[in-house]
Amino acid sequence: MSSSTTASELAAELREGIAAGQYRYGTRLPGVRGLAEQRGVSQQTVAAAYATLAALGLVRTERGSGTVVTAGRAATAHLGAFSPPNLAVGKPWRADDGEVSEETTLVRQLPAPKYVQDWGISGEIVERTRIRRVDGVPVQHKLTVMPYQVAARVPDGHQGVPPMLAPVGAPPLSPPAGVRVADWLGWDVGDTEVRISAEPMLSAAAEALGVSEAAPGFRILNITRDGSGGTLYATVTTAPLHHTVTMDIHG
Repeated sequence: MSSSTTASELAAELREGIAAGQYRYGTRLPGVRGLAEQRGVSQQTVAAAYATLAALGLVRTERGSGTVVTAGRAATAHLGAFSPPNLAVGKPWRADDGEVSEETTLVRQLPAPKYVQDWGISGEIVERTRIRRVDGVPVQHKLTVMPYQVAARVPDGHQGVPPMLAPVGAPPLSPPAGVRVADWLGWDVGDTEVRISAEPMLSAAAEALGVSEAAPGFRILNITRDGSGGTLYATVTTAPLHHTVTMDIHG
């Protein structure tokens, strides 16, 4: 850990320690000054990291008693497995009221970072970012990553740039009504794993949503795999904690 460590990075490290049982329930964490000296960071960085953990309900800070861990080891609450008969009838997102809009803000090709490799995607990837708004206010940041060879697929008879490689500002390309994008592009979709958690926001999501870096938010990770178990693509949707995460199952 160096002086260049951000509050977000420090909070993430401490959170991983709590989730793994390294810092047990009821454990008193080091004081702000002591941890700052130990890690070679400013006291402001430590205080901000502790504030983030407190906002997530992982620690409690009280004057005179310090910062105490208030969470146990991480546990997964699996809700079950579902096989809707017609995924095409579902909408990817909606709002209870207000004017809904979204736009692509970034499309780029790059080597897969480590966190993407952890999702089963390696080599050259394509990264796409979309911002979703209600009444013009940003409410969701959606990151989609996929292997380049998956992004380069085109529908039968399509001419021009593959839809997943269309640059920012290009006219949107959509499948015919009632057809999923995956079916339109000929992807062999096997299953999708969904992980919903409360996490410090990544810097890009925080900036897009207009909140402080490392502010807590919902993180919805979808990992879609093909019939042989390889990862086709993954999406990470970030939303502020005061929002509600919903899902419809048809049939």
